[in-house]
Amino acid sequence: MLMADEELHETDSNDQKDWQGETSSEAAADDAAKSENAADDAAKSENAADETAAEDENYGVDMEKVEAVLNATADKATLTPQMQRMMSRQAENTKRVEETIKGTKSNPRWFVPVFCALMIIGLIWCVVYYLSPSGSWPIPNIGAWNLAIGFALIMIGFLMTMGWR
Repeated sequence: MLMADEELHETDSNDQKDWQGETSSEAAADDAAKSENAADDAAKSENAADETAAEDENYGVDMEKVEAVLNATADKATLTPQMQRMMSRQAENTKRVEETIKGTKSNPRWFVPVFCALMIIGLIWCVVYYLSPSGSWPIPNIGAWNLAIGFALIMIGFLMTMGWR
């Protein structure tokens, strides 16, 4: 048994790796790779504009024409059938969105300030009741009904929020 432990724990210095030497050489290699990548990125950004122009030529469609179709400012007689279909679909989508917007109803301008005010007044009402000596404020001689009034104001404001459009 003793012999087995000795064999396991014995190590030859030649078999051990030099971790410090490996990490310093890896760091130097990483720095060199980073500088090469930075030079490659600069060259790629210069060629990006040339590539987009080449792509436009490959597809045979000028991007200005596409933008004119999408903005409905193009002359339909000079467009390809695909561009004409795209322009008609764009017009249909625009019409559908406009009809949807017209169909929506909205609340009057006073609606949001009123429900916010009701909730805040109700909260202040309850806080004043709790902080007043012997619960005599905001309305004296009604006691805990002041809390009911405060919570009713808060609930009315909250119920109004459900009708907000």
